[in-house]
Amino acid sequence: MKALRRSTYFAYLSIPVFLYCFIILVPVAGAIYYSLFNWAGGPKKTFIGIGNYITLLTDKVFWQSFLHNVEITVICIIGQIGLALILALVLNARGIKLRQLHLSVAYFPAILSAVVVGFIWQMLYDYSNGLINDVLAIVGLDEYIQPWLANSDLALVLSAIPLIWKNIGYYMIIILAGLAAIDSSVIEVAEIDGANSVQRLFHIVMPMIRNTLIVCLTLCISGNMKIFDHIYVMTGGGPGNATNVMALYAYQNSFIRYRMGYGSAISVGILVLSILITILVRHAIQGRSENEE
Repeated sequence: MKALRRSTYFAYLSIPVFLYCFIILVPVAGAIYYSLFNWAGGPKKTFIGIGNYITLLTDKVFWQSFLHNVEITVICIIGQIGLALILALVLNARGIKLRQLHLSVAYFPAILSAVVVGFIWQMLYDYSNGLINDVLAIVGLDEYIQPWLANSDLALVLSAIPLIWKNIGYYMIIILAGLAAIDSSVIEVAEIDGANSVQRLFHIVMPMIRNTLIVCLTLCISGNMKIFDHIYVMTGGGPGNATNVMALYAYQNSFIRYRMGYGSAISVGILVLSILITILVRHAIQGRSENEE
């Protein structure tokens, strides 16, 4: 009976393992395999070893796209996690009315797909019918009216704003879960000892949700290093390459230029760079925390 129960448990546990391997590991292995070939997508492919990776190392557009990913990631760390932390602290405070309504409104953008978000913000930025230019015209600031996404100096930052709007609620929920895990008696003792709200925040609350913030940081980095959908919808990487990101560059090489092998090499490069940056950031944060302790 125990053996039967054990085999049943094993069968159920093997399902998510199989799905993970099929959905994640098999495509990664396929990308690594095809990256070793000069392949246009047809039946014929030529083995070139690490030739695509050598090309990748000297590809200026790829590294420019990588820097765009890094810039967007930095903006989103500040915007998404920073604003989410503020909202979570406010909504976690005692005496907040209509808390569930505020939570629902803040979280709503997170349920929208990246494509929908891209279309919404593209319409807001539109030169002829966009809300932003309409508001500027109403308040008499016609000199600031412009085709926002056609401005190469602003396009990348403007493309990051929808990401902040979409994901604030997602990180807010995670941080609220971390705040809920703090024993209220700890805060009460600090209040009795005379600690003000700022002291409680920086000396009690923040250290106790440090691991939660690290999780948010990891998710933010990994998510923004592989963004594609809303950039593709809003700008297509333009003007020029001003908003091109690594995933979009991989798509352009694979499905527009029919360089499937090189596109696969770019995908592997995205994976490696994302893992390296995540490890470095986590190591830096954890090392700093250990030094402070």
